[in-house]
Amino acid sequence: INDFSYLHTNCFELSIYVGCDKYPHESELPEEWENNRESLIVFMEQVHRGIKGIVRDVHGKGIPNAVISVEGVNHDVRTGK
Repeated sequence: INDFSYLHTNCFELSIYVGCDKYPHESELPEEWENNRESLIVFMEQVHRGIKGIVRDVHGKGIPNAVISVEGVNHDVRTGK
């Protein structure tokens, strides 16, 4: 479903598994968090990288469905409503 969302809705979803056990027992969660805390926090900080903003017309009004292309990236995105 993550690929569908990215390709068809501009929504970038991630599923992250930090071990071999997809459903660890509740008692194991604190240790799993400590084992992966720093790397997960650094990963979440990456949301601030890249290009972001609002596409507006000359009057400052948002432009819905505008196509945004980035050279070297083979996936255009469109603005929302």
